[in-house]
Amino acid sequence: MTKKKELSPELRAECEAAKALFISKKNSLGLTQAKLAESAEISPAAVAMYLNGTNPLNAKFAAVLARLIEEPVERFSPRLAKEISQMAGPIAVESKSESTGLAVSEQGGTYGAAAKVMEMLSKHGKNLTEQAQQRLLDAVSETLTEVKSGNVIPGNFSRAARMQDGDILIPQYDVRASMGHGQVPADYVEFVRNVVVNGLQLEKLGLEYTSPANLSIITGWGQSMAGTIDDKDPVIVDRGITEFNGDGVYVLTWDGMLYIKRLQKADADHFDMISDNEKHKDRVVGVDDVTIHARVLYVWKGQKL
Repeated sequence: MTKKKELSPELRAECEAAKALFISKKNSLGLTQAKLAESAEISPAAVAMYLNGTNPLNAKFAAVLARLIEEPVERFSPRLAKEISQMAGPIAVESKSESTGLAVSEQGGTYGAAAKVMEMLSKHGKNLTEQAQQRLLDAVSETLTEVKSGNVIPGNFSRAARMQDGDILIPQYDVRASMGHGQVPADYVEFVRNVVVNGLQLEKLGLEYTSPANLSIITGWGQSMAGTIDDKDPVIVDRGITEFNGDGVYVLTWDGMLYIKRLQKADADHFDMISDNEKHKDRVVGVDDVTIHARVLYVWKGQKL
């Protein structure tokens, strides 16, 4: 038996982002993988294969997941958000399909039919194999591409980012999920949610990271790291680094609070937890009292003009 081919970094990042959102929302919304499987009309094992990055997400599963977690598809897959938007039509009004939670175009013809296919699949797809469902979606997508109209210029008005070959989707870091029972900073704002970057250009920056799937973006908050990380600066972090691996800036929890701080080893049992803003006090903290969630790799400096 041949080994299943691993997903590309981009597709795996989508699965990681979807899983992170599901985990962050499941308790408050009373969700389980079994409920997700029932709504998507697939097996719990199939759900696990999507969320764990064994199989790539498809439009039908993405639509069901988005509806259940009450988040737009573009939060975890700009690629599928674009695909679904194209199926729903060139301009979607603000009405929503009850079964998918997606905007559905009220325009007739081929585009309206595409939206209906999506809705029918979500309601009645259990009698079809996943391969058959995907073939239907592919056929609809192909039909939309071939549509020619003498007085209508098809346009994609989706706000979703466009993924190209070599691009890497960097999803928003889920602060609330990482904190568990800790306290989310009062002044934390989700300023930047998802970013698509050119993988080659990212490499040219000389960044070293554990895996593209472990990259996330978080918004800097507060003034304690001002000069290095200012309030509302987008920050790329590597979630694959959860232990101290040398002097640097980390996303961490200490004393039940979340911080972005510079860490240096003071001795075998202590860190120097440093605020780059000299107006804020540095601290010596116990190694065992600090939980490292990620290492900061890159900061986008913003400035009002």
